[in-house]
Amino acid sequence: MDTKELLKKVRKIEIKTRRLSDHVFGGEYHSTFKGRGMTFSEVRAYQFGDDVRSIDWNVTARYNEPFVKVFEEERELTMMLMVDVSGSEMFGTQQQIKKEVITEIAATLAFSATNNNDKIGLLLFTDQIELYIPPKKGRSHVLRIIRELLEFKPVGKNTDIKAALKYLSNVMKKKAIVFLLSDFMADDYQHTLKIIAGRHDMTGIRVFDKMEESIPNLGLVQMLDAETGSYINVNTGSKSVRRSYSKYYTDRVNYFHQSFSLSGAGIINTRTDESYVKKLLGYFKRRA
Repeated sequence: MDTKELLKKVRKIEIKTRRLSDHVFGGEYHSTFKGRGMTFSEVRAYQFGDDVRSIDWNVTARYNEPFVKVFEEERELTMMLMVDVSGSEMFGTQQQIKKEVITEIAATLAFSATNNNDKIGLLLFTDQIELYIPPKKGRSHVLRIIRELLEFKPVGKNTDIKAALKYLSNVMKKKAIVFLLSDFMADDYQHTLKIIAGRHDMTGIRVFDKMEESIPNLGLVQMLDAETGSYINVNTGSKSVRRSYSKYYTDRVNYFHQSFSLSGAGIINTRTDESYVKKLLGYFKRRA
């Protein structure tokens, strides 16, 4: 992808996702993820309905009329986007592949965070750590994150969520809002997730395509394994083959739900042909 085409794609995603974060998610994000407490801002004259417990008695005595203390939420939050960039994310049979939907969701969350003056970091992973961008504030930083989501070429093909969570634990010592975006075609991460979710505000966003849920009966077909890069001949006419795949897929989806539920983390499921906007809004409103 040349620079001109990349900038055009970045701009297109910025326009779409920034509009969502400005007009749809901004308030929901702010009310869902609270700051670390309240800090004193100023005093002002007492107004009818103010809590009498907030009266500043020293200022009131000095001016011989009631004044109240005004506090502001101390935000300074950090959002970490953990994004699976393994080969399976390149799959899609609808208008968009999984990677494109994941990129839009990540960009929307990033702009929502930056609108609230929060820091945003990025961790791209496969079966290894591909890229880590430390949390920073600002639009230019978010645009860099979008560029990486669009352009980055991973070395690994498979998925190791456990290793990614361990890496996050090493680089993020303070509590963060963590969104883990993947199709979650992996296992053996439940124990590590439980530890991480105890330190951070964790949400798993599973992005999937409806054609992944089962294999249709098409006879003998050649299929590409996106995570190994090799072609294999599959007899889709065999009931046992279709049953075996269905069990493999269902087991991993169930493992995802079980792992995140047991750890107390949030769960969002969105299909490539569904509105992720409705899914995110519903999740934020339930939490708020």
